[in-house]
Amino acid sequence: MKYIRKYPLSCLTAVAIWVVCLIPRVEVPEAIENLSDKWAHALMYLVFVGIVWTEYAVKHRSYSWKRLMLFGFIAPILMGGLIEIAQATCTGGNRNGDWLDFIANDIGVAISCALGSLWLFTTRNRDAAAKKHWSSAGRK
Repeated sequence: MKYIRKYPLSCLTAVAIWVVCLIPRVEVPEAIENLSDKWAHALMYLVFVGIVWTEYAVKHRSYSWKRLMLFGFIAPILMGGLIEIAQATCTGGNRNGDWLDFIANDIGVAISCALGSLWLFTTRNRDAAAKKHWSSAGRK
């Protein structure tokens, strides 16, 4: 319950992904041919992990890379795997689990984590430089 209050957008996005991935749908042959389904998976997880990282950065002044890697990298990958297993076993044949969907999810997670790491690294260095500048200016 603590995490739901602290990270409502991340939790809501995770629930939305579960719902979207488990509702019955009709297979579209064109999506298989042009891989638009894989792009959708990658984009869905890129946005999801971006929300997780952004919400974490807004809520915390200092960053725990260990927590970011656990909740912003490992947990979304595990969630994607569990969803694919659930699609293959729990949807009564309306959905199917697909390794390529899982890989597309992971690609979205990896890209988002790379962008998030770059963003946090540059903002943290910029903040440290500004702090150093202002503390040295006060000594003169």
